Amino acid sequence: MSALLIYKTFHVFFMIAWFAGIFYLPRLFVYHAMSEEKACNSMLKVMERRLLLFVTPFAVLTLVFGVLTIVEYGREWFKYSMWLHYKLVLVIILYIYHAYCFKLLADFKHDRNTRSDRFYRIFNEIPVLILLAIVALAIIKPSL
Repeated sequence: MSALLIYKTFHVFFMIAWFAGIFYLPRLFVYHAMSEEKACNSMLKVMERRLLLFVTPFAVLTLVFGVLTIVEYGREWFKYSMWLHYKLVLVIILYIYHAYCFKLLADFKHDRNTRSDRFYRIFNEIPVLILLAIVALAIIKPSL
């Protein structure tokens, strides 16, 4: 088995694990924004923190194995695969999204949230749409 297949396998595996958390975390934020019960809010704070800290290594490993995959394919492939450049822009946006989740987590932790549950419902859809675009780019590989 080639190193490339191993890298791609781990890249996809860790990406799926990362997205499981990134899809669920904003849903917790929705519930937290709606809740007015102190006990419930305390429980949500713990759940949110644990989830974000749990999935962050998956985000890092997704990046590591993605970079290893690109290196394995080589410079020429990277240079002429324009679809990959668009995918990488979307991936950067996802990492910014992930980092912003830490800011939102801190706001909830310190009871500073000013956003509505509607904001978090919309916020929850961003990674879904980005994932759809990334998967489409990776499978279709359009010549852009």
